[in-house]
Amino acid sequence: MAAYLGRRLLQVVLILLGISVVTFALLYLLPADPAAQVAGRNASAETIVNVRHELGLDRPIYTQYFHYLDGLLHGDLGRSYLQRTAVTTLIVSRFPATLQLMLGGVVCELALGLTIGIVAALRRNSGIDQMLMLTMFITVSSPQFVLGITLIYVFAFRLGWFPIGGYGGVQHLVLPSLTLGILGAGWYGRMMRSSMLDVLQQDYIRTARAKGLARVSIVLRHALPNAVLPIIAMIGIDIGNFMGGFVVVESVFGWPGIGNLTWMAIQRIDIPIIMGVTLVSACAIVIGNLLADIIAPAIDPRIKLR
Repeated sequence: MAAYLGRRLLQVVLILLGISVVTFALLYLLPADPAAQVAGRNASAETIVNVRHELGLDRPIYTQYFHYLDGLLHGDLGRSYLQRTAVTTLIVSRFPATLQLMLGGVVCELALGLTIGIVAALRRNSGIDQMLMLTMFITVSSPQFVLGITLIYVFAFRLGWFPIGGYGGVQHLVLPSLTLGILGAGWYGRMMRSSMLDVLQQDYIRTARAKGLARVSIVLRHALPNAVLPIIAMIGIDIGNFMGGFVVVESVFGWPGIGNLTWMAIQRIDIPIIMGVTLVSACAIVIGNLLADIIAPAIDPRIKLR
């Protein structure tokens, strides 16, 4: 286990280093000028030059990158060009809202997706299966803003069950979580159906049926623990993606999370924030995958970490 964790941590370092290089280079090649954004619309050319020098944007790209990398090694993600605040502080301040939305979205998509996938697998090729598969295809294809606005119109505007938007109690969390859950349920449902169908054809399932075990017991105790293994890997990836924020969903519902912060940074070419959120998201994805790999052997002892 120690050797495995050591190799994975080395991979994490190399992956984050590669992502930082690529992201930094792409942001440097942008046609927009961050100095002009900071200086303002009516700034003179001389003012823009001074701002560019103050921000260090007039130095060669490799010098800028190594300066940024030196800060990363000391735990510094830089300072926002426009807000003049440490990027770490800005991300941490938005983290509680994003964490709430992440947990709500994961719970909703798992509850909906796993249920749909199991029912579809048990009713294979039936009308219910076809209806559920069509529903999953529609949810996977639905744009986030369309689904979010539809839920707001029906449950907030017409029925008045939930607030239209904003951040606060559990009621504010329901609609954005449900939006993410419905969108993710399609992927989880299709994956769960496929995995469950494969497991239900295994010899030990046929043996359990021959012994006269109840169908519920066969599904929950024998089929589900093995069918859920691919789902665990998907959850690890989802958690990492969610940590980067939900730009569209947070914008639709006015949710003050990391995604909202990222969208404002993109609009204003605030490179330190974009870099910081990208690296935090990448780190969360890698850690999520690592946790999924560690949890898998606890569910299926046949899996060995080497």
